[in-house]
Amino acid sequence: MTGCSPSNGQEPEGDDRRGLAVHVCVTCGRSGQAEGPSHGQKLHDALQARAMERGIAVHGVQCLAACDHGCTAVVSMPGKWAWLLGHLGPDKASDLLDYLELYAASAKGTVMPSRRPASLADMVLGRIPASLIASQEPS
Repeated sequence: MTGCSPSNGQEPEGDDRRGLAVHVCVTCGRSGQAEGPSHGQKLHDALQARAMERGIAVHGVQCLAACDHGCTAVVSMPGKWAWLLGHLGPDKASDLLDYLELYAASAKGTVMPSRRPASLADMVLGRIPASLIASQEPS
């Protein structure tokens, strides 16, 4: 995708990304690996390096309990569906950032498969209603 911010540093009108976050399992791909960062940690680091300029918060988490599905992440934003994503890896970081742009621009957090980057065709493992997320937030 092309740059998202105009030259004055302001977000384009209608492109509100407040609360857009991706939580990446940093332990994914660790099994059988003695040393060095896991594939999940590499994905986290690749996203972190480019996400701030796009207004996307990247958080590392310990185990999303989807170990049979490669690197995993959860995408969320207030008022929208949250998505558990799998079959990810550091090589898909750019495509995942492009998907996050589409997710942020969507009304309810749904990006049709035909609009996703092709490398992410099999990434959806599950979704969580926005109302469930909102009911769990501390008051």
